[in-house]
Amino acid sequence: MTFKPAKWPRKLRSQQWFGGTSRDAIYHRGWMKNQGLPHDLFDGRPVIGILNTWSELTPCNAHLNDLAQRVKHGIYEAGGLPVEVPVFSASESGFRPTAMMFRNLAAMAVEEAMRGQPMDGCVLMVGCDKTTPSLLMAAASTDLPSIVVTGGPMLNGYFRGERVGSGTHLWKFSEAVKAGEMTAGDFLDAEASMSRSPGSCNTMGTASTMASMAEALGMALSGNAAIPAVDSRRRVMAQLTGRRIVQMVKDDLKPSDVLTRQAFENAIRTNGAIGGSTNAVVHLLAIAGRVGVDLTLDDWDALGRNVATIVNLMPSGKYLMEEFFYAGGLPVVLKRLGEAGLLNKNALTVAGETIWDQVRDVVNYNEDVILPVEKALTRQGGIAVLKGNLAPKGAVLKPSAASPHLLKHRGRAVVFEDIDDYKRRIADEALDIDETCVMVLKNCGPKGYPGMAEVGNMGLPAKVLRKGITDMVRISDARMSGTAYGTVVLHTSPEAAAGGPLAVVRDGDMIELDVPNRRLHLDISEAELAARLAAWTPPQDKPASGYAWLHQTHVEGADTGADLDFLKGCRGAPVGKESH
Repeated sequence: MTFKPAKWPRKLRSQQWFGGTSRDAIYHRGWMKNQGLPHDLFDGRPVIGILNTWSELTPCNAHLNDLAQRVKHGIYEAGGLPVEVPVFSASESGFRPTAMMFRNLAAMAVEEAMRGQPMDGCVLMVGCDKTTPSLLMAAASTDLPSIVVTGGPMLNGYFRGERVGSGTHLWKFSEAVKAGEMTAGDFLDAEASMSRSPGSCNTMGTASTMASMAEALGMALSGNAAIPAVDSRRRVMAQLTGRRIVQMVKDDLKPSDVLTRQAFENAIRTNGAIGGSTNAVVHLLAIAGRVGVDLTLDDWDALGRNVATIVNLMPSGKYLMEEFFYAGGLPVVLKRLGEAGLLNKNALTVAGETIWDQVRDVVNYNEDVILPVEKALTRQGGIAVLKGNLAPKGAVLKPSAASPHLLKHRGRAVVFEDIDDYKRRIADEALDIDETCVMVLKNCGPKGYPGMAEVGNMGLPAKVLRKGITDMVRISDARMSGTAYGTVVLHTSPEAAAGGPLAVVRDGDMIELDVPNRRLHLDISEAELAARLAAWTPPQDKPASGYAWLHQTHVEGADTGADLDFLKGCRGAPVGKESH
């Protein structure tokens, strides 16, 4: 059979493997044909990698195989050759010590899978919290044409007539049990309603936030973020995404064309409008670092400070992702931002259009879900970045999830040296703590946990909960789930394990939190703070080998995205040397 390459604008990357009649081309093509692929599929058409984070131990992504088939349909329809590639899947609910520790490993593994194999473009199949940023980080590093399709959120949960948000009600019901307001049996009964369909968390947790970030960045088709996992329109979105990636390869539309400074500004403001997860901070900083965009914590505060939170979803509001989709989803939010002058309208998207072209004509179908600005959950949403002698490089707080009366607070520190210390002591009725205190948790940052676990929203002591108190000021170098809530200061940098001031806070120290003025202050003298830091010694339990050693040796602080220091910047996707 004569080999006749297809007519494309340029020679595609995959043709370095499959093109021509050399021994090496026959080697690469021949082995691929053992799957029953016709010869003409290697005629120069684009090879599209479907990078699938499906795993039965990643329950949010356990339905992605079906969506991958729909993506394949679209790729074939547009004249491409789809190849499904299983990639590292970091499960939020299953990985120990924390999925965050493996975000960077996943990004590194996926990056090398993209770089080392014959792909001309990639569809990023994601859903669970860390799968979205890890694959976006990989795509930013390789700069191959790439597009995101998420698995979508679960359907609403209901328990005895009440909406149940996955994650959010786990924290609420757990506290209610400790307060004696709910029986353990009722808590177990409620479990069945928390996750009643395939998909990711149905609140505006980290999974839905990062799906929204992908769309706001322009890396997913418009409307992708909110379609429920089991809705047939999710399958349609997958198929359209498959069609689109083929054209992106033809146009050579790359992540670096989309992931511009303007795109990140749009995403930060979008996060404020939706009441998005604090985890978006470390993820967007890491993605920006991979693509070479200068993005800082200060940008998060400056860009998000005057953005009203208008999406009335848990944990900040009362509805869930299903209602958000029915109301019009993220395109409505982007339109509102554009009308308020808070959107870079000319930012390019993977659709080949500007973001404004895609949203200018959308309609809000429920103004109790996507609120008018005058009825916003908070007029100044976004992420508050706090600085002071306790957080010289910054800490973050989510105002829309906090208690207004605690945004300015001075209290006595009750210190937990690590999460095990917290678990040992928090239920002790003799613990010297009341609702005026400030709970402080150390050694839970990127190096300290290790991996920066979602333990920052420490549960309150039972004796405080029994008073009817539901919130206290909590400070740590940890993260918290995007489904959580409360006046919780997170990502304190430098972290305790790296010798940050948090490491030397003592029981009884007074701490001042002033969110309006963005201040976090440990009320001791400069001389006393310097003396304590000089006497501090680092933890001695560093792993001797393996990925844990690599992570703790090379991970950077939360203030720059908690990426590994040697993975910064776009390294491209050269073909490299032939295998033979």
